[in-house]
Amino acid sequence: MARKDPLSVHKRATGKNPVIAVKKTHNVKNNLLCTPNKRIVWLSKTCEGRMHDKKIQDEQPLTLSKGITLWQDTGFLGHKPKNITVKMPSKKPKGKELSDMQKKENREISSFRIFVEHAIGGVKKCRIVKERFRCRKFGFNDLVMLIACGLHNFRMSMSLNLKYIEFYSV
Repeated sequence: MARKDPLSVHKRATGKNPVIAVKKTHNVKNNLLCTPNKRIVWLSKTCEGRMHDKKIQDEQPLTLSKGITLWQDTGFLGHKPKNITVKMPSKKPKGKELSDMQKKENREISSFRIFVEHAIGGVKKCRIVKERFRCRKFGFNDLVMLIACGLHNFRMSMSLNLKYIEFYSV
């Protein structure tokens, strides 16, 4: 028996112009601060997915120690804390190209920021973080993300300890 195409059935039911209903998801997001060895040191509260990264940061200010370098993406355009060096990639101007110096700087920034993306990927090893989350209890989103970040940090510390042990046992 041949399978019926659900779209063709829907076309017959509605006439010439089919109506396709797309179910929207309610996404959530967090901001995080990460060290070069992929250890997560700060996590924002969980917010709606449509909220902008900079707005999340403005609502939950973070005090950073003097003299550090903050490597941030373009979602934080305009966010410049006091006494902090901010490294952010340059955007290509409309109708123009980036200079060779800007391209070199963007490569340097992205080669450092890849560690942050790897940390985010490490957190998303927990399926509950990356898939649709249906529990609507107050504060449960924050708790799940906090536990996932803690497990990621634990995995990072264990992998560093194993490398240290293997280095001295050889």
